[in-house]
Amino acid sequence: MQVSIKWLKDYIDFDWTAEELADKFTMAGVPVENVVHADEGLEKVVTGRLDSVVKHPDSDHLQICSVNVGADAPLQIVTGAQNVREGQIVPVAMVGAKLPNGQKISKGKLRGVASNGMLCSAGELHMDLEKLPEEQKNGIYILPADTPVGQPVAKILGLDDVILEFELTANRGDCFSVFGLVREIAVLTGNQPKWPEIVCREDDPDKAADLISCGIDAPELCSRYAARVIKNVKIGPSPDWMQQRLEGAGIRAINNVVDVTNFVMVELGQPMHAYDYDEITGHTLTARLAKPGENLHTLDDSSRVAKGTELVIADSEHPAGLAGVMGGLETEVTENTKTIVLEAASFNGPSIRRTSRACGLHTEASGRFERGVDVPDIPRALDRAAQLLQDMGACTVTKGIVDVYPAPKKPVKIAYTADQINRRLGTKLDGAAMNDILEKLGFTVEAQGGGYVATVPNWRNDCTYMEDLSEEIARIYGFDRIPATVPHGMMMQGKQSEKQNLIAKIKHSLAALGMTEELSFSFTNTDILDKMLVPADSKLRRAIPIMNPLTDEAPLVRTSLLTSIMENALRNFSRKNMDLRYFDVAPVFFPKALPLTELPDERTECVGLLTGRRDEAGWNQSDEMVDFYDAKGIVEELFSALHIRNYTVEAGTHFAMHPGVTAVFKKGREVLAYVGELHPKAAENLGIKQKVYLFTMDVETLHRYMGSSFHFESLPKYPAISRDLAMVVAEDVPAASIEAVIANNGGEFFKDVTLFDVYTGKQVGEGKKSLAFSMQFQSKERTLKDEEADAAFQRILAAVEREFDAELRS
Repeated sequence: MQVSIKWLKDYIDFDWTAEELADKFTMAGVPVENVVHADEGLEKVVTGRLDSVVKHPDSDHLQICSVNVGADAPLQIVTGAQNVREGQIVPVAMVGAKLPNGQKISKGKLRGVASNGMLCSAGELHMDLEKLPEEQKNGIYILPADTPVGQPVAKILGLDDVILEFELTANRGDCFSVFGLVREIAVLTGNQPKWPEIVCREDDPDKAADLISCGIDAPELCSRYAARVIKNVKIGPSPDWMQQRLEGAGIRAINNVVDVTNFVMVELGQPMHAYDYDEITGHTLTARLAKPGENLHTLDDSSRVAKGTELVIADSEHPAGLAGVMGGLETEVTENTKTIVLEAASFNGPSIRRTSRACGLHTEASGRFERGVDVPDIPRALDRAAQLLQDMGACTVTKGIVDVYPAPKKPVKIAYTADQINRRLGTKLDGAAMNDILEKLGFTVEAQGGGYVATVPNWRNDCTYMEDLSEEIARIYGFDRIPATVPHGMMMQGKQSEKQNLIAKIKHSLAALGMTEELSFSFTNTDILDKMLVPADSKLRRAIPIMNPLTDEAPLVRTSLLTSIMENALRNFSRKNMDLRYFDVAPVFFPKALPLTELPDERTECVGLLTGRRDEAGWNQSDEMVDFYDAKGIVEELFSALHIRNYTVEAGTHFAMHPGVTAVFKKGREVLAYVGELHPKAAENLGIKQKVYLFTMDVETLHRYMGSSFHFESLPKYPAISRDLAMVVAEDVPAASIEAVIANNGGEFFKDVTLFDVYTGKQVGEGKKSLAFSMQFQSKERTLKDEEADAAFQRILAAVEREFDAELRS
């Protein structure tokens, strides 16, 4: 958004320089990016009259001019231009001038004749050549014959202006207009604006409603659509003053009709469009969604194929324009146009932004619609455009406006108290001062109870909450006047939670054990659940469906981390990576009900997978493959790192694991972990031909049993006594159960027990196995006697024989 100082001063008086005004705007929350002086480089360029033009004595193409610039004596200037004649008024660059193109003017001689300045062309003055007639584009620029001599050229050409370039935030749509900026200046200066009187004379006997019909088929994308019909149109150039104002706003003048619509857009902030009435099929205009495949032929002479998401303005047969972005070429106003339809509407901002980006068309109109317009003020914009055309004598205006407004905008009211505003800003303003600021900004304020209710003006689409009012008060009161204060409140140290620390420790421990962490998406499918043998009635099958999945292969939110790690393993197998040691610690999700009405339960699981060689391939490494005990050992080492003790390990079952090669780690009755070989049927379903070992555990359960308090003991001073116990028991007796009996009967000096041998074979008989344990006895206070260790050994032997029908093996 850019606007000239002259345009602002048309509507309000102020004494600030452009730079001072830019600072005031910026401090009030309306940031000015640049201040551009349009006359930069023209400071020493004045108007001059050619009193005489004679040929150069030593050149066929040079001429010597005597130029009257209003000084005591005329200037002698040598020029090579062939279009200069005696009596013409031309721009003269004086000695010392630095033109917009960077050229410096100094005294010189051309073929021995002194030249004290330079006659200027339009290009050297940085003028818009497209606006000039052909004869003025080349050679010296000739000014009108009645132009006074000795005047600054910038003033004569209307370039004695300053342009403010704004970098407005998206919420301040009201400041994308001259009226909006004038309102801000009025608040900052206290001066009263000089608003133009907008009066439209409906001087044509026809009624607009009899000539054009309008409709809205997409009310969610177009809240209001209005039109005026203008007859007896005379297409021609717009007045110089209007062209200068538009040029200051960065808009090129085209013709009076187009210029008026652009002028009103910048002045009031309401984009408009003019249609050639005779080119509108059926004389009807409807705001509707484009039909997929429909051709969109816009004013830039580009054709686009509609996707069906674009809002268009269509006549009875085809689109006449891309709503809010650009008009259609077929209904363009041309020099043959006699009747026009002026359109003003309110379109959905996000829809316009999507269409604009999809089509690669960002226009002044689309930028304003994206930020929102003053919907109740739409008829005034139509009246203003008609008035300007009437003032040019370029038309007659039919009676009435065709206005489709199905759901009029309701006033926005915001309740607040002075205390709320002060607490948020850190100020001590009273209610009267706040209300005065808001009323200057166009708000209507009424006292209500112990506070106030402010009615937001129609042009402020960004104000909906008390916080918005506080920002308005702060920026007008002055951010620099608000004292700096240190925020106070409850402070807390930023650190990881206990659970996060536990997860970090699990990852570190497993990585230290030679495993690699994998990363996976939190999505799955029913096919992998089937292949992993998840029971039909398992809660793992109550997965949350995804409304818009990234891929059809992952339409569910996962309920088990085993499925994710197996899918990653399959991807590695397909790439011939057969030696894997993976782990993952990540969340799984369980819905409380389906369809989902509230956030699901989220639990964190830790899973691991081992397969392939135990060691990397090498000439000095064995080809042994990992087995169940590698996985079990990793879990035991992890529990040791987490200080989880006094757990039991027993045979168990898991749906995804081999029924005879599965162990369950328990603490009392609660399961800590499952470790086992992948079920042969699951391996067959997944196409895996090598043994895979898995472990899975619930992180929340580990958290409950993780050691948190510790004490330190000195190293033992006295030696320990060792006793070995080898026995034959039934093959289905768990070693952990025997270890528990040994510990319970070992007495006060019992220290530890370790299983060091397992044997099955003919020597112990069918259905039997031999287990050998090493037991340690030790005292902290003295050296134990053999008799004390032997007595403990006998108690243990008796208990084991009694509990498990064990036989001592000699």
